[in-house]
Amino acid sequence: QWHVAEFGGGLVQSGGSLKLSCEVSGFTLDSAAIGWFRQAPGGEREGVACIRTADSSTYYGNNAQGRFAISSDKAKNTVYLQMDNLRPEDSGFYYCAALHIPPATATPFCFTLGMYDGWGQGTQVTVSS
Repeated sequence: QWHVAEFGGGLVQSGGSLKLSCEVSGFTLDSAAIGWFRQAPGGEREGVACIRTADSSTYYGNNAQGRFAISSDKAKNTVYLQMDNLRPEDSGFYYCAALHIPPATATPFCFTLGMYDGWGQGTQVTVSS
């Protein structure tokens, strides 16, 4: 059984930083897609950043370009999202999603919500102005 859990949310002032962690169990991160998404109250879930762990390729949404960095630690089966220069509009629940990718398997664009097998419960990020 796969399990995904997020850690690291909290309250931070505008301009501050947070580092979120996504711990995955049930499969290794040797070949996986991990996505970070966020959802503000009343808003839709939107992609923030994603990584394909086989080659460490990354993709960032416009909301994260230049301020956030996604990385993976295969030894810890954990993916991180370093968030710098946070803004009040970055507030919301941040979710991690995981997909195990078998060899020679093509996958959709990594911000496609329906492609993921496992989702965490979310961690709340609040950025005060």
